[in-house]
Amino acid sequence: MEPEGAVVDGEKAERMGFILGLRQRGLRDVAVLRALELVPRPLFVDPALRRHAYDDVALPIACGQTMSQPSLVAAMTEALGVTADHTVLEVGTGSGYQAAVLGHLAARVVTVDRYRSLVAEAQTRFEVLGLKNVTAYVGDGMLGMPARAPFDRIMVTASAPDIPMALVDQLKLGGVIVMPVGAPDEPQSLVRYVKEQAGRTRTEFMKARFVPLVPGAAATL
Repeated sequence: MEPEGAVVDGEKAERMGFILGLRQRGLRDVAVLRALELVPRPLFVDPALRRHAYDDVALPIACGQTMSQPSLVAAMTEALGVTADHTVLEVGTGSGYQAAVLGHLAARVVTVDRYRSLVAEAQTRFEVLGLKNVTAYVGDGMLGMPARAPFDRIMVTASAPDIPMALVDQLKLGGVIVMPVGAPDEPQSLVRYVKEQAGRTRTEFMKARFVPLVPGAAATL
């Protein structure tokens, strides 16, 4: 068995290499890099897949869901443009990794998922990390979280043919939504939507593939 110090040093070296890799892929936002550095990705990964925790690959999680590859998490976070005074809604908690990253950038993060087991596990991870500004709820992501609205930023980590109007309605003026838009059986476009007084700005910034956004909370799991 390796000494505990060696394990810690090894994880630190992995994390440093991970951040260097993201920089080499074009991520330049210092605040986002720091947030990613502060979140120990192995905590969010199935122990059987621990060796892949810092690889730039998507990983399976419970309930048939996936954990996005780190470069995609970084790109979406950068596009969202979160600052320390923002309240953020995340739709699609999954493992909780993306919400934890957002928790190091925002004043408050509200995350919602249709699977009770995922929400419970994610909330435990937030507590382990001392992220008191991140709270997970079970609910219908398509409806957002009207009781906690309005939001400065909304991130959706599941795809839909278009941005749900309920989410647009819960976004403050000047607010931003980042989500994948497109058919579930095709690569989707990641869209950055800005809600403005005179209308809206909608920009596609990369292709990706996500699980579909499904209405309702799951009856089981």
